[in-house]
Amino acid sequence: MMHKENYLLAAWSVALVATLGSLYFSEVLKFIPCELCWYQRIFMYPQVFLLGMAFVRKQFIIARYTLMLSIIGGTISLYHYFIQKVPFFRNTAPSCSIVPCTGDYLNWLGFITIPLLALIAFISISVISYRVIQMEKEGKYI
Repeated sequence: MMHKENYLLAAWSVALVATLGSLYFSEVLKFIPCELCWYQRIFMYPQVFLLGMAFVRKQFIIARYTLMLSIIGGTISLYHYFIQKVPFFRNTAPSCSIVPCTGDYLNWLGFITIPLLALIAFISISVISYRVIQMEKEGKYI
C-alpha cells in the first residue's frame, strides 16, 4: 500500500510531465496553442505548484482542489479530442482564434493527439486525488 505522500508525489509528477510536455510542444517545437489548449493549460499548470507545496507540507486537503481542477480540465480535453476526431463535433465546433481547435499537430497511431495526452494526465491526477480523499475519509495515515 502506498503512503499518502507518495500519492501526492505521483500526482505532482504527472502534472509536471504534462506541463513540461506542453511547454516543449509550444516553445521548442513551436506549435501555437489553440484556445482550448490554453484553457487546458489554465487547469494543469497551477497543479504543479499546488501539488508540490502540498507534498512538501503534507497537506492532503489539496486533493479536493486538484480533483476539481482535473475534472474541469479533463472535460475540456475530452471535448477538444472529440472536435478533432469525431466528425459530428468537428462540423459543429465553434470558431477558435488564430489556430483552429480542430487541427492536429500530432497524430500518433492515428488517435494519440495533444488533447488526449492532456486528458490522460487529468484522469491520472483525478484518480490519485480521489484516492487521497478516500484515505483521508477512512482516517488512514499510511
